[in-house]
Amino acid sequence: MEARLNLFTNPVSGKVFKHINAAGKALSESTLPAATQELVKIRASQINGCGFCTDMHTKDAAHAGESAQRLHLVAAWREATVFTEAERAALELTEEGTRIADAAGGVPDAVWQNAAKHYDEEQLAALISLIAIINAYNRVNVINQQPAGDYQPGMFG
Repeated sequence: MEARLNLFTNPVSGKVFKHINAAGKALSESTLPAATQELVKIRASQINGCGFCTDMHTKDAAHAGESAQRLHLVAAWREATVFTEAERAALELTEEGTRIADAAGGVPDAVWQNAAKHYDEEQLAALISLIAIINAYNRVNVINQQPAGDYQPGMFG
């Protein structure tokens, strides 16, 4: 598979990614746990069929010490016993926020209330921003048919 555009050398995408990456840096500096952030990125990427982001974030999570068992079970988190209640709430919000077009009323109040039991306002703001950012990246990469498999942790900075 070959990407439709070289987004890494394209001046327009370079400008856009600079801003999206700056937003991502703000989120990485938030109090939302780093492990939760990676789980959110992985789950949204799985739902969206983004191989590039799934590859990147599973490798980054493993590099940061995440267990293979938890990484393998992200797609089946509802039946898995290896996630905390807070992580489960974040994963549920991620699914609802990623599949927003499938829900006539948007994200259900019960899903939001469950997340709000586990995260403070700063963390909730980080969580919904993270869901939006990873969905943006997923869409860019899926539309561009960005090949997956060659990512190495740290290669983008």
